[in-house]
Amino acid sequence: MPFFTTSDGLKLRYEDTGGSKPALILSNSLGTRLEMWDRQMPALSAIRRVIRYDKRGHGQSEVQVGPTSFARLTLDAIELLDHLGIAKADWCGLSMGGMSGMWAATHHRDRFDKVVLCNTAASMQPPDLWNQRIAIVKKDGLSSLIPSIVDRWFTKRFQTAEKAAVAEIVEMLNTTPPEGYASASAAIRDMDQREPIRSITNPVLVISGTHDGSTPPARGREIGDAIPGARYVELDAAHLSNIEDETAFTAALTSFLKG
Repeated sequence: MPFFTTSDGLKLRYEDTGGSKPALILSNSLGTRLEMWDRQMPALSAIRRVIRYDKRGHGQSEVQVGPTSFARLTLDAIELLDHLGIAKADWCGLSMGGMSGMWAATHHRDRFDKVVLCNTAASMQPPDLWNQRIAIVKKDGLSSLIPSIVDRWFTKRFQTAEKAAVAEIVEMLNTTPPEGYASASAAIRDMDQREPIRSITNPVLVISGTHDGSTPPARGREIGDAIPGARYVELDAAHLSNIEDETAFTAALTSFLKG
């Protein structure tokens, strides 16, 4: 897969399905890489030119030392669109990718049309929780955190029934550079978009998971209530609803994009 270089000098990996269809950019959750969207790619590539990428410090993208911000994380996506000559795109992001989507719709709204915010929240306080995680990751890596992450991201029934799917995500977490995870965690810690998102004018779909242990449905409903005209869908899944409830997720996403 190709790479592009950001304005502050990092090489980020991306994939572009190409073609003349309207563009859609996919933005990943913390600790994952662009392959987290594999299950959606057949349906999405039939209706969109799909752009997906590894965030800085994740997957095969280069690592930034020190904390980052959603201004920087979202600018990476804007610069990728510029690199590809795409003036306007739809956005679909899950968890941290949804947080970037909110930033994109409030600070770069002219670059985006439809925005899909999945299993995400406008604020993730208190900061002490994130400070503890950052300290653990910097000292010992992610391994001790992974069991609790899996329990928040997937229901027990899915963990039992779909061991291979869960193992794919565990492998992504295990291979995420600790500095990259810590840097992005600092951005989440410092984020509070609860008031700014009230100004969003894009068509918005909010997707939540009933059993989500990271960003519970109340967080999704809070976003939906704050954004004028936003649609809200709740799926029978935990945090990675695009994997756990793949069929319903893909149907809701494609219906919104085509509508």
